[in-house]
Amino acid sequence: MTEATNGPTAGTAPGGLADQFRLDDIAFTGRDLYRPECVLATASGSLYTSDWNGGVTWLRPDGGQERILADGPAETLGIDFKPNGFALLENGDFLIANISDDGGIWRLSRDGNLRPYLLEADRQTLPASNFVLLDDLGRVWITISTRREPRSLGYRPDVDDGFIILADAKGARIVADGIGFTNEVALSDDGRWLYVNETFVRRTSRFPVADDGSLGPKEVVVEYGPGIFPDGLAFDAEGHMWITSIVSNRVIRLAPSGAYEILLEDFDPDHLAWVEEAYQAGEMDRPHMDGIKSRVLRSVSSLCFGGQDLRQLWFGCLLGDQVGHMASPIAGRPPAHWAFPW
Repeated sequence: MTEATNGPTAGTAPGGLADQFRLDDIAFTGRDLYRPECVLATASGSLYTSDWNGGVTWLRPDGGQERILADGPAETLGIDFKPNGFALLENGDFLIANISDDGGIWRLSRDGNLRPYLLEADRQTLPASNFVLLDDLGRVWITISTRREPRSLGYRPDVDDGFIILADAKGARIVADGIGFTNEVALSDDGRWLYVNETFVRRTSRFPVADDGSLGPKEVVVEYGPGIFPDGLAFDAEGHMWITSIVSNRVIRLAPSGAYEILLEDFDPDHLAWVEEAYQAGEMDRPHMDGIKSRVLRSVSSLCFGGQDLRQLWFGCLLGDQVGHMASPIAGRPPAHWAFPW
């Protein structure tokens, strides 16, 4: 992987792919999904999405659909359980970030058993939690977007109280702090760099990763312009990052150098201008996130590569009730869970 540069000129294209992507080529699968914010695919043909009913929805290879939900209502469990990002484990369990104010990372088995996985790190109780990544070494990376409550107080360009946790054989500890609304993370092919989207300071950054999992100083890969709020993150087979932008429904391909190309976008210009004005004034709030106007995508928040050849793109959308998909001319990089038999 080539070295990234701090503060590159944004908007230059690394591959000239945009003419191969059209909104009308996006098809949809699934039905009555409830906030499918995160989406994962496996080699078996399974597709999983987060489900605010209290777990994960499984879109099976045979075309069926099944909800894997926590066994018992919220009042029985004693928490408000709102699944956001999640990871699939080798035994079929899920590690799920709870984005409600009760927060924490929870382990959900396929029979509905829900139990705590991580509720604090470095003596800090975990607030609303955003994302969970399982890496090829079996380590678990966790992101907390902001310490502020409600989370919407973190939708500001001057808020940088998010952090990253690493859980491994040594335990769980905070390995990076002072991040501007920490969202999805991903490791480079060689495992030497951890990339992170900082949604509301509008940049993608990276940290060098030591052998023990500790992180070095943060480097900014790219700072984005108006209308881009980076959320989802996945690598392709050529070492480029594919990034989703909520609100503006942009899908971006980002080179390690920081040059990027917008492949898709779907927004109403007047609405996006209203959001931008609120963002610049430090007044962005839930209505700006929940009331977007678009034609096809509904605040695309995550993506993954799937299909037998990893050339199918799947899109999770905050406000959608289905999962979008389309062909990709470039294959994705297999994630850690790719070969799991689920």
